[in-house]
Amino acid sequence: MNKKVLITGGTGFIGKNIVNELLKRGYEVHSLVYPPFAPEQEHLFQYEMNLMDSKAVSDFLKENNFENLIHLAWYVGPKCHIHNLNMDWTIATLNLIKAFAENGGKCFVGAGTISEYEYKYGYLREDETPTDPQTLYGNSKNALFNIAKVYCKGNNIKFKWPRIFNLYGPNEKPQRLMPSVINSCLKGEDVKVSDCLKFQDYLHVEDTARGIVDVFESDIEGAVNICSGKPVQLREIVNKIAEYTNFKGNILWGAIPAAFGDEVVVGNNEKLKSIGWEPKYTLEEGLKQTINWWKEQIKGDI
Repeated sequence: MNKKVLITGGTGFIGKNIVNELLKRGYEVHSLVYPPFAPEQEHLFQYEMNLMDSKAVSDFLKENNFENLIHLAWYVGPKCHIHNLNMDWTIATLNLIKAFAENGGKCFVGAGTISEYEYKYGYLREDETPTDPQTLYGNSKNALFNIAKVYCKGNNIKFKWPRIFNLYGPNEKPQRLMPSVINSCLKGEDVKVSDCLKFQDYLHVEDTARGIVDVFESDIEGAVNICSGKPVQLREIVNKIAEYTNFKGNILWGAIPAAFGDEVVVGNNEKLKSIGWEPKYTLEEGLKQTINWWKEQIKGDI
C-alpha cells in the first residue's frame, strides 16, 4: 500500500487519534488544517486550507499526488445536527471527492455516522437497517454515502465509509455527557443529567481511530459500523464515574431533558471484527483512563 495519506479534520477529537495511529503504522501523513495547527511530529506535514474554497482544494490536489484520502472534517459546533452549514459541508465534500478522483485518487475513506440510521430499529446493521435520518446532519452524510459510493465505483476508487457511533475519551468537548459528569464529580458539584435510562453504544476514541485505520488498510468497502456492539445504560456510565471518582455528592437525575427518545440504539460490529479489529479498552478501563486525563487538566488549571 502507498504509505502516503491525505487527511482532513486531523486536529479534531477523532482526527488527532487517527493521525497518531497512522504515524505509528509508518505512514507519511499530510493534513489539511484550518488553524490552529497540531504540534509538530516527524512524518506529519500540515497545510493551511479552507475546505470551502473548492478552487484552492483543487489546485492543491493538482500540485500534490495523493492516492489515499481520509476525510473527517465537518461542522461539529453548536446545533450541528440541524445547522445549515451541513449543506455547505456536503457541497465541499463532493467537490473534494471530485478533485481527488481527477488527480490520481485511488482510495477514499469518508466519516459516516450512526445518525444515518433510523434509530427506531434499535439494533443497527450495515446494508440491512434502513437509513432514513431525521436531521439535516444525518441526511447530509447519508446523501454523501449514496452519491460517493456510486461516483467512486464509476471512477475506480475504493470507497470506504466507517459509520462512527458514540465515543468518549481524552479531549472530548467538556459539555458532552462523560466529561461534564467527570468534571462535576471531580469538583464536588451537583451532577445534572437526564433520567439516563436509555441504552447506547459507546467506544473509546482510540479504539474508534484504530477501527477506522483498520478499515482503511483492509480490502473491505462500503459502510462499516465503528462501535462496541454492546448496549450500556447511560445511568450505569454515570454511576461508574461517580464510583471511580469517589463522588459523594448529589446526582440530579432528570435535571435536564434527554437528548433523544429512542430507548436502545446499538450497532452490530461483525463487519469490523471480520478484519481483525478488537477493542483495547473495556468501558471500565476507558472511563478510568479518561478520568485520569481530566484530573491532569483540572490540576493544570489550578
